[in-house]
Amino acid sequence: MMSSVDTHEKAKVAEKASSIDLASPPEYTDVEGGQTRTLKRQLKNRHIAMISIGGVIGTGLFLGTASALQDGGPIGLLLGYAVVGTICYAVMVSLGEMVAYLPIPGGHIKLAERFVDPAFSFVMGWNYWYNWVIILPAELSAAAVLINYWNQSVNNAAWITICLVVTVVINMFGAGVYGECEFIFASIKVITITGLIILGIVLDLGGGPNHDRLGFRYWKNPGPFVQFNGIAGSKGQFLGWWAVMTQAAFSFIGTEIVAIAAGEAKNPRRNLPKAIKRVYVRILLFYIGGVIIIGLLVPSNNPDLNLRTSDAGKSPFVIAIKNAGIKGLPSVINAALLTSAWSAASSDLYTSSRALYGLAMVGNAPKIFTMISRKGLPYVSIIFCALFSCLAYMGINAGSGKVFGWFANMTSVAGLMTWFGIAVTYIRFYKGFKAQGFDRSKLPYASPLQPYAACSLDGECSSRATGTTQHLSRTICLSSSSPFCMLELSSGEEHRL
Repeated sequence: MMSSVDTHEKAKVAEKASSIDLASPPEYTDVEGGQTRTLKRQLKNRHIAMISIGGVIGTGLFLGTASALQDGGPIGLLLGYAVVGTICYAVMVSLGEMVAYLPIPGGHIKLAERFVDPAFSFVMGWNYWYNWVIILPAELSAAAVLINYWNQSVNNAAWITICLVVTVVINMFGAGVYGECEFIFASIKVITITGLIILGIVLDLGGGPNHDRLGFRYWKNPGPFVQFNGIAGSKGQFLGWWAVMTQAAFSFIGTEIVAIAAGEAKNPRRNLPKAIKRVYVRILLFYIGGVIIIGLLVPSNNPDLNLRTSDAGKSPFVIAIKNAGIKGLPSVINAALLTSAWSAASSDLYTSSRALYGLAMVGNAPKIFTMISRKGLPYVSIIFCALFSCLAYMGINAGSGKVFGWFANMTSVAGLMTWFGIAVTYIRFYKGFKAQGFDRSKLPYASPLQPYAACSLDGECSSRATGTTQHLSRTICLSSSSPFCMLELSSGEEHRL
């Protein structure tokens, strides 16, 4: 008797396992005034592919590496980016498996509610929204820093306003226009960083106009590591590497934008796995390759690397080309880097508005944020999130370089907490999938590294976020004229201020 019951239960589990619906992803709609409105799936395969490769490559890599090189030295810079890059890859294989199976609006925020707990989803969702709302003014501040390379006589408020208007207009035209603009912007960024890496190799080997063969000169003098804040010995070098990881986290955070875009992607169960598999190209070629070149071409004691004391601070790539004696090219490269700031800011507004929309859909935010236009645009969420970009105007008094550093530090903590939440969500997804008797090999995307990648990610993100929070332990007033007096900055930032 017991044997027949067990056989019957196993048959039901097997029937469930063979009935995983991979044909069509679920749709989430908003019913208003008798009309059903939903986010439109307007993002094509090439949009998703380019967003995953270059969508959020921005000022973190092109400009933020200036501070990272100054804090950690060439080896500290390389090691910091390698560690955070490994964590980032674990995030993407965990997230990719869930989102390719359930490509729903809200991405991992909605998945956290389904697989963990509504309260966990609430905290994770608002933290993620905060993360992207804070990144937006950081990118606008960085754009002002880049423009100051040409002109320091015009008030930064003018440059911030111009970049903000471009960002809002792109997003108000909907996901289709956003996808097209990101495809163009990301293509420029990919071509730029690839060209810079090739040019960097040529310059390092003495192929520049000055024919100065650098080799590993700057790894020897001023040295492979930097004594952070003048702290002597291995402790100072370790703290320098730790500070680099904070900045590296800012550079890598945003890779998970593919999950948010899944709700508006065409044929997501075919296109998303392809996008996830391309992530390693971005990590190895663009980030690791880029920081190696930066460490070879620019000494860590170059005064132009300090973004905190002057808005004339420049990208390490621009500094290297200028030092090599190539005339005209630094301005061309700086212009290309400026488009990356626009692109990243556009992605920030897109992601924050969709995160807020996802929160409202599950009742974790006011219902007004679920309002969608007839063309499927969550315009209320976009307008609300765009208002927070006005924080970038703090750079008028404090300096855009300083403001960029402040927001980058705060974003790093929030982003690492998001990665921790993704790891927890995947572990519950994995356990539930296994308990139901489903076969993971039938999923649109399944990583052979699971569940070990998610478990290691859990520990790495929690320890890294804790360390970064301690690094941001001193609370100071930004300026006597600023209403935002209680923002936490790193002790290193306070030391330099």
